[in-house]
Amino acid sequence: MRSGPHFFAWCNEAARVDALRAAFSALVQDPPYCIYVDMHPNASFGATSVDEAVAKIRAHFQHADAEAYIAAALSPGESVDLILRCYSDKSERITPRGPIHMRPRYYEDLGRMRMDLALGSGPRSVEAEAEVAWHMVLDDLEDLLLRVCAPDASGRVSTGGCTSAWTWLAPVSMCATYHADARDIARDLALSWISLHDKEKVSLLAGVSLEALHARVDAAPAGARVFPRDNSGRSLALSREAVLKALAIPGSALLEALDAAAAVPDEAWRASELRANEIMHLTAQSMARGEQVTVTGKSPPVWRVEMTGEHVYFLVDHAPVHVRRLPSGGVMLATHPYRTLWPLWADALSTLGLMS
Repeated sequence: MRSGPHFFAWCNEAARVDALRAAFSALVQDPPYCIYVDMHPNASFGATSVDEAVAKIRAHFQHADAEAYIAAALSPGESVDLILRCYSDKSERITPRGPIHMRPRYYEDLGRMRMDLALGSGPRSVEAEAEVAWHMVLDDLEDLLLRVCAPDASGRVSTGGCTSAWTWLAPVSMCATYHADARDIARDLALSWISLHDKEKVSLLAGVSLEALHARVDAAPAGARVFPRDNSGRSLALSREAVLKALAIPGSALLEALDAAAAVPDEAWRASELRANEIMHLTAQSMARGEQVTVTGKSPPVWRVEMTGEHVYFLVDHAPVHVRRLPSGGVMLATHPYRTLWPLWADALSTLGLMS
């Protein structure tokens, strides 16, 4: 079974173990704590407290990377097994993977490839079931991304994101991005341009200043274009000139354009919302009664719904994006892992007259 979604976060190496500590505290919420850490080839150990785990990691971190296995609470009564990794700058230069990387042990733990739903007497609807999956996945995805990137008010992690891919993709090709400072939202475009045009790893660029990123884009040939990943199969180009113009716009204006693009109704999505809301309501009631999937009877109270290609294609083409401004002054863009952020960005840039 494949793994994912994959969560990434960047902070300075000097603060990396402290960022890991904060993430542990936000993820492993209920004692007794059980954290297993592998710091190959130096040490492997178990810990029953965050303090114990972090103290041992700190003692070895300059000589070995940390890979921790934890169980994190999600919605009431649910938990997920996670693998949380922390890499040194030396390791990142050899094989860029992080520098902070987290994933569920199994995709099914967050991917919702099958759902137990109370469908009632209404008709089956692939679109409505896909919308239910979007709600289930997005709630957990946003929660986990913030627990890794913004578990406290320190601002150690300046940027991060989430994708169904194994590696930190161009931000506009991911399903979620995070910025500690919402004014830095244009970094998503600059990082995307450089990673796609110059074939550089995002995890090595994520800590570069916005001014330096601007200079890198400006140095590219006039008229140069890249084609961010868009799972729908469309081919929308991002030009050097569009990125430079976006970098010259205040971050607040870019956020307003993203807000406006996200608010444009998708008629196919709206057409299935009523049935999706009904299914979620019926399912919540069924869970409260303790009903389970059954194979007997013509109309079981709870159905095991398997995600199919039709569900996936609907999410790829229609899943909405949350533009979430955070109380800390940060911002998070997020949608289902089957969809990317590029269609939202393309619409926002078109609204600003920057797409050509």
